[in-house]
Amino acid sequence: MFYHLKLRCYVVIELKACDFEPGFISQLNMYQNIVNDILCHPDDKPTIGLLLVKGKNKTVVEYSLSGYQNPIGVADWQNQLTQSLPEELQSSLPSIEEIERELG
Repeated sequence: MFYHLKLRCYVVIELKACDFEPGFISQLNMYQNIVNDILCHPDDKPTIGLLLVKGKNKTVVEYSLSGYQNPIGVADWQNQLTQSLPEELQSSLPSIEEIERELG
């Protein structure tokens, strides 16, 4: 979590090393509600939630977000990260499978 000075709001970021699941939205929404209730000043804008996942189905994400009031974004972090790195660095990063083996 961090505070964005220009937007005047907190940003809660959650990283998932797996594909998107609809329940992730509910969990992130709860975190946003806690930050809005406990940390936010009355002049602050609502907390933004950013969910970074290994993969997602756009249709499932859109239906999962329907009805929530807090601003939430869902991004496929693995593709975005690896596509933006220089090629010489891409090969030096461990794969998701290697990270999962290390943590398992």
